[in-house]
Formats: sequence, C-alpha cells, structure tokens
Amino acid sequence: MVKTKELTGKQKAAILLISLGPDVSASIYKYLTEEEIEKLTLEISSIKKVESQKKDEVVNEFYHLAVAQDYIAQGGIGYAKMVLEKALGPDQAAAIINRLTSTLQVRPFDFARKTDPNQILNFIQNEHPQTIALVLSYLEPNQAAQILSNLPQEMQADVAKRIALMDSTSPEVIYEVEQILEQKLSATFTHDYTKTGGIEAVVDVLNGVDRSTERTILDTLAEQDPELAEEIKKRMFVFEDIVTLDNRAIQLVIRDCDNDDLLLALKVASDEVKEVIFKNMSKRMSETFKQEMEIMGPVRLRDVEEAQSRIVSVIRRLEESGEIVIARGGGDDIIV
Repeated sequence: MVKTKELTGKQKAAILLISLGPDVSASIYKYLTEEEIEKLTLEISSIKKVESQKKDEVVNEFYHLAVAQDYIAQGGIGYAKMVLEKALGPDQAAAIINRLTSTLQVRPFDFARKTDPNQILNFIQNEHPQTIALVLSYLEPNQAAQILSNLPQEMQADVAKRIALMDSTSPEVIYEVEQILEQKLSATFTHDYTKTGGIEAVVDVLNGVDRSTERTILDTLAEQDPELAEEIKKRMFVFEDIVTLDNRAIQLVIRDCDNDDLLLALKVASDEVKEVIFKNMSKRMSETFKQEMEIMGPVRLRDVEEAQSRIVSVIRRLEESGEIVIARGGGDDIIV
C-alpha cells in the first residue's frame, strides 16, 4: 500500500475530494481554475478504489493543516507551533508548520497588524517616505489611515503617492524592512515578487483619514500628478456608497442630478440603493421612475457606469462646496 507521505499533492487532493463527497467537492470546484479542475478530475477518474485507512490519513492530514493555518491567522507562526505541540507533540507539529511555511506565503508585516498604530508611527516617522509607504501598504487600512494622518503634513501626499504608484517589491527589500521593524518576526517568503500598494491601497487608506488630511493630500497630488489625483478621487466614493449619506444629502443629489442618469444608475442598483433613493423622492416622482424603469429595455453596462460616475461627480461637487458631508474617519466630519 502506498503511504500517505508518498502520495503526490494532486493524489491527496483527489482522495480528499472523493472523501468529502460530490456536493462538497462541487462547491470546492467553484474556486479552482479550469486547468486545476481538469487535472483533479483526471486524477479522480484514475482512482478505482480508496482504502479507508488511506482516506482517513489524507483527511486527517488536511484537517491538521487547516487547523494550523487558522492558528497562524490568529496569532502567528509561534502561536500555531505552541498549540500544535501541545496537541500533537513537537515532531508532528514541526512537520505541519514546515509544510505550511514552505507552501503558503505568510503575509509580510503580520506582527504589525496586531500592533498599536502609534507605536508603528513612532518607529517609522523618520524613515524615508518609500519605506513608510511600503509599511503602510501592508497594514490594515484603518491603521494606515491613522498613521498617515499623523505624519508631517508636507510628507502625507508624498507617501500617499508612493503607495498609489507602488507595484511590486522584492522579497529581499520587504524582509530587510521587516527585520528593522521587528527583529523577532519569523515568516517565510516565496521568491516571487510580492504585489502591494496601488490605487486601491491608497483609496482604502484615504477613506479612513479625516477630511482635512484627505483634502491636503489630494490637492498636493493634483499639482504633482493630476491624472493620478483624479483616478484616486473617482474611486474614493462609489455610487453604491450613496446609502451612507443622510436623507437631506440624498435629496440634494437627486435635485442636482440628471433624471436620465438616475434612471440608468438605478436600473442595476441594489435594492438598498433603490430604497433610499425612492424614499427621498416625492411620491409622484418615485412612481414615475418606477414606471419608466419597468418599460426601459436592456441597457449597456458602460452607459450605466458612466451615469453612476456622473452622479458620483455631483456628490463630490456638493461635498466640496460644503452642502453635504460624506462620513469619514477622523474628527472633522462631526456635525455640531
């Protein structure tokens, strides 16, 4: 009989899916690529019979790997090793941890995401803006937002820009910065370049800063790189976020938006968005909109997205003029 440790990863995956049954296996297939599905299906079809002992060994191994990964997510590799050693003994615990760290990429700066932002700020505030951008791009958005808000004003836009333009960073650089930030970190990296930063990262960060900080950063970026600033602004507030506005603000948006844009935008909007929009229209207007939407034929997704973009532009214009307030992190959005 072939021992479990002598099976290939593909064979173990096939046996695991057979053990889980067709319903569970079908749900797992949804998360696989076509190539992975094809390889696994061929492997499954080549297995005539699975001995119960072999099946139990594969399922047991998968279970311990899943539990170990969960422990890592909760408290890092050290915590996972400690718990597994108590449950399975040092040898088996070490084998599981080694297998995980050699096949799974532990996200860099994991320890920092469990650290108070003020402590991180004290450490990195005098570092080069590129180093600060790298660290912030790996933190949780609310952590990064707090740190960015407390950096010197003349540095904020520079750091935000570097996050937005960051594409990939070599593992050597990440490792070096990690070691400086936390000598006790124990994580294993793959040799692939790690993708981080980008527009979405800086948008997540800016959505968490106070309005004053956001305005300062975007104004500075607009002078340095108008296209980048505009791209960030477009993603700062999306159409579906309209549900976060208060009733008065939504009424002002309805007043200033073109009705054709509202019709197009609502055509594929969520029920929650439709509800808050209709609630802030007059009864006659909402009934008219609902009737027109019923008789409206198919629309192009591009036309809908353009209409939603124009509505978002109206929302940002109203905010910039002080007529409405978009809730953000920080204290300057408190209404008194």
